[in-house]
Amino acid sequence: MSIFEGAGVALITPMNADGSVNYDKLEELLEMQIAGGTDAIISCGTTGEASTLSEEEHIECIRFTCEKVKGRIPVVAGTGSNSTYTALQLSKEAKDAGADALLLVTPYYNKATQAGLVKHFGTIAGEVGLPVILYNIPGRTGMKIEAETIMEMRKEYSNIVGVKDATGDMAETVKVLSLSDGKIDVYSGNDDITVPIMSVGGKGVISVLSDILPKETHDMVKACLDGDFKTGAAMQLKYYNLIQALFGEVNPIPVKKAMNFMGLDVGPLRLPLTEMSDAKAAILKEEMIKVGISVK
Repeated sequence: MSIFEGAGVALITPMNADGSVNYDKLEELLEMQIAGGTDAIISCGTTGEASTLSEEEHIECIRFTCEKVKGRIPVVAGTGSNSTYTALQLSKEAKDAGADALLLVTPYYNKATQAGLVKHFGTIAGEVGLPVILYNIPGRTGMKIEAETIMEMRKEYSNIVGVKDATGDMAETVKVLSLSDGKIDVYSGNDDITVPIMSVGGKGVISVLSDILPKETHDMVKACLDGDFKTGAAMQLKYYNLIQALFGEVNPIPVKKAMNFMGLDVGPLRLPLTEMSDAKAAILKEEMIKVGISVK
């Protein structure tokens, strides 16, 4: 059973001027997403700057999100780590905080063998019990979860139910979908190929674009779920250049800049992330204006 179908937002974490988490703004963004039709909230993922949150902040953001969403849509908690113990503890706390599911990134830096991945993800899935979406993003972690490894884990752990596919490799996506025979839900982890992934059976997207265009992202994915790929494809192409600008520097630098351009006042980034260059910011603003987004 799918955790969700449609557009899940990889939500940013808003900050105050002093770099602390701005919970008032976080509540405002949650309501904005729900009003826009977003189908799931992904809390404390890459876009949420989880890697620079303290463990206390990390869990408090997830807890706050669950309390404010109040079951209206699923909350998927990003609790991955390169330490199995840390990921396990975060996942247990996220479950206690009310999360509906977990998003677990492939271990980074120390990496692992494929056998190590089975034990890493299996330990968390087995002990926590929540539905798990594996986050396959070799560009950030330095390694890939092989399609065969995903299937091996799915056979042993029935609560490993999905993959956020940010490999950027459509052939690999097709392989996962082919081997899984409907037993693994695949979500696009790249906004620029959401419709192509859905055309071969993907269930939706975990989206950065949705931070600034929740309704439009939802509508694009909904069109595909309804079998109207002509409409979905037209929207994918319409927002292509904007999506490229949203990844003109490392995520979430551009999307936070875009939200600040919109007057949402989501605050600064935490080091080592820095403000977007003036040249890239100008391109981003131009692409936002082209698709009708009001900027300041």
